[in-house]
Amino acid sequence: MNETMTVLVLGATGATGRLLVQQLLDRGLRVKAIVRSLDSLPDSLRQHEYLSIVRASVLDLSDSEMAEHMAGCEAVASCLGHNLTFKGIFGKPRQLVTDATKRFCQAIRANGSDKPTKFVLMNTAGNSNRDLKEPISLAQSCVIGLLRLLVPPHRDNEKAADYLRTEVGQNDTEIQWAAVRPDSLFEEDDVSDYELHPSPTRSAIFNPARTSRINVAHFMADLITNHDAWEKWKGQMPVIYNKE
Repeated sequence: MNETMTVLVLGATGATGRLLVQQLLDRGLRVKAIVRSLDSLPDSLRQHEYLSIVRASVLDLSDSEMAEHMAGCEAVASCLGHNLTFKGIFGKPRQLVTDATKRFCQAIRANGSDKPTKFVLMNTAGNSNRDLKEPISLAQSCVIGLLRLLVPPHRDNEKAADYLRTEVGQNDTEIQWAAVRPDSLFEEDDVSDYELHPSPTRSAIFNPARTSRINVAHFMADLITNHDAWEKWKGQMPVIYNKE
């Protein structure tokens, strides 16, 4: 691992994003965080010498500003999501995750790094990896269809992962990616044992597992810093569950 590696984190003030920033800093990495507000960042993070903060709304940045912020970063980690309020679910931007994923991938290309940049996307176990044709029951398929139609954040998560799968793909020379799929998220103070699977082993709708946010942050940091983990999961959508 390169101890001076710099990671750009999107969604750094979110419940999982804050934990990811801490995980990366604890591993000796430099972190650049794009945030609308500092209110949700604890003082211990704000004052860290290896954290630099850009105050901005991600999608308000111009293409040239995105490319400028990407300069010198060897990885992007996106924990972007929609607030669980009426406005957050049904208001704009409806494609926050997808549009940010697309535009930062374009920023990576604009900078023309001499080695691939990692893009780690936080996604959801309720989204299928259609590269693997994951089997789901008719009942779950019907529920997912309704979510896709009625709940914009679910459709946004699907489209963001689909962009990485189909537009970036497996053989891109500039971008390598992984989309991490936790199941029912909950808060836990410490990293605990967790398991990883290429596809869900249980129904995210009818028999969901639990995944602590800190374990998601730990695994995302592992993907960025651990060569073996990256080689195993790049181009895939690993599912993460807490061990029962």
